[in-house]
Amino acid sequence: MVARAARATDLADLDGAVSDCFACPRLVAWREEVARVKRAAFRDQDYWGRPVPGLGPQDARIAVLGLAPAAHGGNRTGRIFTGDRSGDVLFAALHRAGLANQPTSVSADDGLTLRDTRIFAAVRCAPPDNKPTPAERDTCAPWLHREVELVRPTLRVVVALGAFAWAAWWPVLRQVYRRPPPTPRPAFGHGAHWSGESVPALLGCYHVSQQNTFTGRLTPAMLDDVFTRAKDLAGVD
Repeated sequence: MVARAARATDLADLDGAVSDCFACPRLVAWREEVARVKRAAFRDQDYWGRPVPGLGPQDARIAVLGLAPAAHGGNRTGRIFTGDRSGDVLFAALHRAGLANQPTSVSADDGLTLRDTRIFAAVRCAPPDNKPTPAERDTCAPWLHREVELVRPTLRVVVALGAFAWAAWWPVLRQVYRRPPPTPRPAFGHGAHWSGESVPALLGCYHVSQQNTFTGRLTPAMLDDVFTRAKDLAGVD
């Protein structure tokens, strides 16, 4: 898989290769079972049931790094953060920030486009209980590393959604930017900010999961503050 990721010449090439990955047996079995059994509300829909590629232009200056696709969201629709409550919150915030042309993302053909922003996940398959293992994270890492390599010329800021994404970023510094991660690692927190020489700034943001948004741990205003800061750091108007 490392070789397949390295051969990708652009994002379209990478997205196609990602979608055809079978490297993690547990994740393959789960994503296919979910696509076969389906949720009752979506029983008449054809599920994607494959790894979910990133979304956004190759000249993005802001990256949003998530954990993994949702079983009945991205694993159903084939587009990251699309068709679930987490995506409803995220894309509404991106629209308010002027980084998305519409506030909703319900299907892969709904006309959504992103401006100056690329969204991708540390793990590309929907995991059971939304909990990929460390081995699955590491197996999937070459896709993330190659994606960052492809957007590296313009990338200025990474917004990490949750502690899992925050931790997944540090190996990117070594693999893509050839720079050692900081020691000790900066702690994740909402609003956390780390900057290094000649690498993108890293911003922490609570994940847009229902667990956080329904309880008020993450509010729309808090999300707006993060993306305002990201735009400022990235030089996006």
